[in-house]
Amino acid sequence: MRATDGVVSSRRRRVTLAVVAIAVLGLLARIAFLGDRIAHWDEARVGYWILNYAETGSFVYRPMIHGPFLHQVNAPLFSLLGPNDFTMRLVVAILGAALPLVALLFRDRLRSTETIALALFLAADPVLLYYSRFMRSDLPLAVFSLFAVGFFVQAIDTRRERWFHAGVISLALAFTTKENVLITLVTWLGALALLVDHRLFLDRGWQTALRRRTTWIRHGVRSWTPHLLAGMIEFLAIVVYFYAPRRTDGPGFDDLLADPTTLPAVVGEATLGSWNAFYSLWIEGGHQDHPYLPYLADYLETLSTGSGALVVLAVVGFLVDRYTGDRPRDLVAFCFYWGVVSVLGYPIATDIMAPWATIHAIVPLAVPAAAGVGVLFAWGRAALADDNRAAVAAVAIALLLVVAQIGVVAADDVYLDSQSDGNELVQYAQPADDFHPAIDDMAAVSATNEGTDVLVYGEFFVAEQSGAREPGCTKWFNLLPIPWYTESTDATVSCARNVSAFERRTAGNPPPVVIGLTTDRAFLADRLDGYDARSYVMRTQDTGKTNTTFFVDTSRLPANATAGTEGNP
Repeated sequence: MRATDGVVSSRRRRVTLAVVAIAVLGLLARIAFLGDRIAHWDEARVGYWILNYAETGSFVYRPMIHGPFLHQVNAPLFSLLGPNDFTMRLVVAILGAALPLVALLFRDRLRSTETIALALFLAADPVLLYYSRFMRSDLPLAVFSLFAVGFFVQAIDTRRERWFHAGVISLALAFTTKENVLITLVTWLGALALLVDHRLFLDRGWQTALRRRTTWIRHGVRSWTPHLLAGMIEFLAIVVYFYAPRRTDGPGFDDLLADPTTLPAVVGEATLGSWNAFYSLWIEGGHQDHPYLPYLADYLETLSTGSGALVVLAVVGFLVDRYTGDRPRDLVAFCFYWGVVSVLGYPIATDIMAPWATIHAIVPLAVPAAAGVGVLFAWGRAALADDNRAAVAAVAIALLLVVAQIGVVAADDVYLDSQSDGNELVQYAQPADDFHPAIDDMAAVSATNEGTDVLVYGEFFVAEQSGAREPGCTKWFNLLPIPWYTESTDATVSCARNVSAFERRTAGNPPPVVIGLTTDRAFLADRLDGYDARSYVMRTQDTGKTNTTFFVDTSRLPANATAGTEGNP
């Protein structure tokens, strides 16, 4: 082995160890205090249906709560570890921690410094860190999408079939996470079109270059046809496994073992049936009927606050790579185009203003941002070699500003202030207060109480007729995220819509926990003598209309339970 080969091998090992260490630290950052933040409205909504699936085995694709990936992986996790705020976020946290490892798939197309910088961005970017600690499908979609690109790049570079199949599996998993995967495909096509355009015109004689590349693609498709066919089967099998209904009146995945002849019907329901459900809601449902510019402004505001340094470095990295040197790198250009198209496109596609939508631009932009870090390092080395102290100081200050922006925002917005209205990373349906102490008391009482554990009071929370979701007597969406907690703690819930119903339900022996609007606090306090009252703000951008008060009879807590005291007295 030549000495240069040994140097290259040693450098690769050091880069690998650095990336793996970053991933491990990223995992610790995501696991720490993972269950401390109270469930967001959306987390509670999806968590409820996953819990329902875990308990009943019944599943059907609901496009309103997006793809079935989290259902299929969290349901067994709930059965194994129990349903709570930590376990429902655990899978997303692990995927977010694994994201930096994708840098190793690009190390043949990136310099060592850039590879490590990419891993650092994917591990520490505040938006990615925040939503790696949040049970939602956007982060898994972005993870599987970037890994798919990485695997396909490896397949092109090494001509090894295993990388192609890994890419197919990763892309199929992306399809199981969220319908936005279709937007990802569109952004890929747009990025590829721009990439092909500037690649052709960088070559002298673009007609010759076009013929050469067309021939290369034709030969590649011919030689890879068996693997392309196998990949289609792999893709379809994964999609069917995740999307196929379970224990329903129609054909379902659980019917296959008993009757293999149902396979065509199950495949049809998992594919065409799911497509029809998706199309009727997200395409024909009018969810994108909103003005573009306010959504774009909100999107850009989140990007600048949470990932400002990354975005600036992505622009620097792309421009320097594009317009200097022998020729631009395809990977840097492709990911930059992917990210820019996402910035422009997601404000059209999304149905609400939500910080998590920026994930789909941040993840691809991390690649040109890593190239931007490489540019700063190159400038710094050159300045150091020339003994240009002013230039060295300027580069050092720029790098310190990058680290400071990421570190300060991550520390404050992810850990210290993860629920307030002033946090740009927080979506407005996040409760502003932590009512875990009240939930803990509710769970402790429910474990020993006979009969009704929780009484929900008031017309805002209580429905006139029973609904399909538990607690069936409630206006379920008005009560969120509380239904996630009543179901995960097995609390028995009843309702009182008005004063007369309340007096009937509480005659003789009121339930140990009563929940009502804070506007009804005085009325409830007069009738619940000895109960501990705690009021909470249930939305970060609330006008006060949904502020909620928990009344807890602490005398009925088990002897080994400690009554929670947090809340507004």
